[in-house]
Amino acid sequence: MIANDKELKVTLERIARFQEQVAHLRRVETNPENYHGAVSGFLAEIDRMQLEVREYLSIHPAEVASTSTS
Repeated sequence: MIANDKELKVTLERIARFQEQVAHLRRVETNPENYHGAVSGFLAEIDRMQLEVREYLSIHPAEVASTSTS
């Protein structure tokens, strides 16, 4: 789970790197089966990280502060 804006930035950068890797594989892999096998892990990890980003961004900073002091 993303705990702060620094972790958010790192996660967004990681998502971008994974997306670049998938795009690269899409350009260079000529066999569809090999392509799907090569990118499935990247795509699953991108989905997982995007969900974490969404969850982090759905909570206002004041809500985080109030739950940590309770």
